Amino acid sequence: MKKIILILSVCVSFLFGDINWSKDYASALNEAKMANKPMLFIVSKTDCRYCIKLKDITLKDQKVVDELNKNFISAISIFDKGDFVPKELFTPGVPAIWFLLADGTPMFQPLMGYVAPEEMLEAFEIVKEEFKSIKEAK
Repeated sequence: MKKIILILSVCVSFLFGDINWSKDYASALNEAKMANKPMLFIVSKTDCRYCIKLKDITLKDQKVVDELNKNFISAISIFDKGDFVPKELFTPGVPAIWFLLADGTPMFQPLMGYVAPEEMLEAFEIVKEEFKSIKEAK
């Protein structure tokens, strides 16, 4: 019985996966350089209700998860747990959702606060277009 449950949970995790989070900010930058992809970097706090809503709704949405895993390198820093946040990316409010180039340069100002799945998917399309135009300009 335990084997059946284990097999089912593995199958479900493959069908409905989680975001492939990088270990930390520095690792994500390295991965973004190697993969030639933009980076999503979220600054969050454990007790922030909009951070929790972002995590529980938007970052669990399967379309968002699939898009992030396919086209972005993703990292999250939990500010109140002491995770590293570059001073250039510090904002007084959270969540702060940054889209970065592989050298850590922000592509835009951060999205602040809760962002619904549909809005996040729209933001992804804008970021991908901008990233493509930056790559073509080089």
